[in-house]
Amino acid sequence: MAPRMERCAGLRESAPERLRGNWLREFDGYDDLFIEIGCGKGLFTVSAAREAPNTFFAALERSADAQVVALERAFALGLDNIRFITRDARDMELFFGDGEAGRIYINFCDPWPGARHARRRLTSAGFLDMYGRILRPGGEIHFKTDDVPLFEFSLLRFNSSGFALSELTRDLHAERTVEPMTDYERKFHARGVKICACVARHRGALR
Repeated sequence: MAPRMERCAGLRESAPERLRGNWLREFDGYDDLFIEIGCGKGLFTVSAAREAPNTFFAALERSADAQVVALERAFALGLDNIRFITRDARDMELFFGDGEAGRIYINFCDPWPGARHARRRLTSAGFLDMYGRILRPGGEIHFKTDDVPLFEFSLLRFNSSGFALSELTRDLHAERTVEPMTDYERKFHARGVKICACVARHRGALR
């Protein structure tokens, strides 16, 4: 895997702490910063970055095995408005400053079933408070999952953490055409699995 990573090294940000509060200064000429948590093999992130050349994307993924595929996809398309970070979402405030991002994507994250694991869910109160600091006022979280219990849990947490919900659906693909999709989403959609989704906009009350 090392040679594959090295070939795409220009798209990896190995020291994201140095960019905290300065992403759009370092990467000049972009209108906004969007973050994806858990980008996996990168189909969604790379497609979104290709469709929005004036937006800069930062994609987090803990698994190097998955991230190398994402890197190769972005490299093959010659994209320069995206950087990949091999770090855990818990560390986000070390490399994103207050009010720095306009949008956060959370696509098909681990549902962490069971009450004792609730704090690990990416839509738990602790994570949402952190996202609220990283997002600018009016910034959005775009959330998708195939896990209904996680979705219902997340709706409650969004409401209690100062987010206003919109575009809420429990059968996304039945209501509208969806592009880009993630790798998981393509598989689920092909099997007829219903996808839950919503947009959560931060009101700014907890900032």
